[in-house]
Amino acid sequence: MRFEDLDFSDEVLDALDAMNFGECTPVQEKAIPEILDGNDLIAVAQTGTGKTAAFLLPVIQRMQDDGIAGTPGVKCLVLTPTRELAMQIDHQLEGFSYFLNVSNIAIYGSTDGPAYARQQRGLKEGADIVVATPGRLMAHINMGYVDFSKLGYFILDEADRMLDMGFYDDIMHIAGRLPADRQTLLFSATMPDRIVKLSGSILRDPVQVKIAVSRPAEKIDQRAIFCGVGEKPAILESLLKEEGGRKRVIVFVGSKLGVKDLRKMLGKAGISVAEMHSDLEQSKREETIRQFKAGHVDVLVATDIMARGIDIDDITMVVNYDVPPEPEDYVHRIGRTARAGEAGIAVTFVSGRDRSRFARIEKFLGKRVTRVGDEGKGSDAVVADGKKVCKNNGSRRRMSSGDTLASQGTPGISSQAEFENGSVQTESGGQVKKKRRPYWKRRRKNQVSDTGTSG
Repeated sequence: MRFEDLDFSDEVLDALDAMNFGECTPVQEKAIPEILDGNDLIAVAQTGTGKTAAFLLPVIQRMQDDGIAGTPGVKCLVLTPTRELAMQIDHQLEGFSYFLNVSNIAIYGSTDGPAYARQQRGLKEGADIVVATPGRLMAHINMGYVDFSKLGYFILDEADRMLDMGFYDDIMHIAGRLPADRQTLLFSATMPDRIVKLSGSILRDPVQVKIAVSRPAEKIDQRAIFCGVGEKPAILESLLKEEGGRKRVIVFVGSKLGVKDLRKMLGKAGISVAEMHSDLEQSKREETIRQFKAGHVDVLVATDIMARGIDIDDITMVVNYDVPPEPEDYVHRIGRTARAGEAGIAVTFVSGRDRSRFARIEKFLGKRVTRVGDEGKGSDAVVADGKKVCKNNGSRRRMSSGDTLASQGTPGISSQAEFENGSVQTESGGQVKKKRRPYWKRRRKNQVSDTGTSG
């Protein structure tokens, strides 16, 4: 379906033509007619499917049809989890409404005094469409000058991510201040129980649109490294130092604390690295993304805040340091690489406790990811009495202060040359000993190819 086949005005179609929007994506084709008909809507579709246009275009059209664009008061509120997404939506909104009298303002955290004053003025005067993060909007609401009495449209974008970031109470508080007679649209990449609960509280007889999560791009070389938890840091360091140091890499970690610790470890190892998570000030997050895009930082260690909605080109590798909880999250993460027809690598560290999760991911993918290493080895390392203990095939021995993971038969901070040549020189300059290729660099016998499925 083409946009010109939908009930859009000439002004909207002219804007779409100027932006080279021709064909509708599946979520746009299904959602736009429902929104134009005035229905509440739940749309489940992954990032990158055109959700922003799916909710902005029909709302703009309805405001034009009703003749309310440009009149006093806030007509539409869009909530989104992060500053970066708010800025992206606001930017697209300017393009979609270029030929219309529609005003808009983005509300997000900033230490910039003029920016805050501009946001305050926009809310007081009543911009037609307000795009906001929940936390910063709550700060303005608490000041007492925000008026939503004219609001007719309430949109939640990346609703599952907002709940993951702890915004449920803020969303409910904001929803409680809005007119009951409104159209509510909820867009989410997944549909967990919390989203079902939220939708039941704020939507009325919603139409449901669900677009199946697409499989990762074929040009993504997906690999799984089976290892113990304690082996992950050394393997990651070696991986990042291959080929003279890898560039444009995102490493996804399951927690903010894990991100901070890993960033420190990689920094001490001489790797150009930055961190990205929700604890950072908005200005710091923006600067970090700018540095990474410019190539001043080689590796970005991040929580899932980076997995959705942020477009960064030329990512050469994505590393799942922790296996994501859901298959959809895996797709979102590795989808940061192999864009615009380019090739990319996605590496996932699979410890003993993560194997069931990874099995679900492979079932979702419909194929067996290439193994690197021995699935029968690498049971999780444990810590006893404050000292590392290496567990392999049921045996345990304490690691002395001079031991490295490499000395335990696992990859450590050895050089790429050592791995490739199969030899290592002792620190004392003694005999060069033959060393087996590390298990994480060896394929299993009878390895099933990337395109095959497990039996």
